Amino acid sequence: MEEKLLVTAREIHGLYPHVHIWGFPIATYLFLGGLAAGILLFATIYYIKGKEDEMPFTVKIAPLFTFIFIMIGLLLLVYDLHHKLYVWQLFTTFRIESPMSWGAWTLVGVSIFSLLWPLSYIDDIEEYLHERGWKRLDWITKFIRTLEHKCKIFRFIVLFFRKHRKKFAYILLFLSIILGIYTGILLSAFNAHPLWNNSILGPLFLTSGVSTGSAFVMWLSNNKKERTRMSVIDMALIATELFFIIHMIMGMQAGPEAFQQAAHLFLGGEFTVIFWVFFVGFGLVLPFILEAMELKGFHIPPALPAILVLIGGFLFRMIMVYAGQMSEYPL
Repeated sequence: MEEKLLVTAREIHGLYPHVHIWGFPIATYLFLGGLAAGILLFATIYYIKGKEDEMPFTVKIAPLFTFIFIMIGLLLLVYDLHHKLYVWQLFTTFRIESPMSWGAWTLVGVSIFSLLWPLSYIDDIEEYLHERGWKRLDWITKFIRTLEHKCKIFRFIVLFFRKHRKKFAYILLFLSIILGIYTGILLSAFNAHPLWNNSILGPLFLTSGVSTGSAFVMWLSNNKKERTRMSVIDMALIATELFFIIHMIMGMQAGPEAFQQAAHLFLGGEFTVIFWVFFVGFGLVLPFILEAMELKGFHIPPALPAILVLIGGFLFRMIMVYAGQMSEYPL
């Protein structure tokens, strides 16, 4: 057996010339988590305000997708883990100082509520699917009704949730905000990387996630009033997101050399084009202009700005994951 002495980090895969541990699965996990948080936040807010009939897709239908998004995100997270067989330990311990622990338990709560919330609206969902001609999805409602008929415990849980839906709405609203912030806090907790060592990542990721949630509703809702309201909200969220981004980069520029080098990744470095042209340009500014034009009476396909926002949200997380690992403190 050949013995080898490592005397430099250059011999360790994933550490040289830059740290490269996280990639597409983690970026997608963060995107889907933020998207689910945004959808659930709008659903609970408009339900609490008593506007479930005015915003039917937002409150009743869109949350149907969140459980799927969260499950896909969790599968990607497990796939990315090196010791997959120990993932269960995240859900059997709780460390208050650990963002990963907060995230794991928040995901448990959100997963349960994101499943029960649409189940409490099963009649409305079935009617909506028939109105839209989505008869291929009838198997979902048929399966749920069969489960309710065969399993009394399942039926009891759904009826209990439906009866106390408003109380659970406040809990879910809180959990959705925590989930949206967590997707940014997860990165900022790794302060060995200057780009991630930034307190604005939490609010920025929350704003971006809520924006993708509003875009999702704009894309699939067939209610013009609902789409218009979400468009107005999304414009405000895009403006807020741009403010946070500019504030983040200005703060890094005014900081120590390591933070200036991190900012340089977007100001002349290798991420400049994809960040400013594709993310900021096509993912934020262009959708804002299109939504403003639509409000002014121009005929703009609702799906166009919505899809651009969703793609932009995904690109943002890809950029932050990859660029963050490249930003380092000088030795």
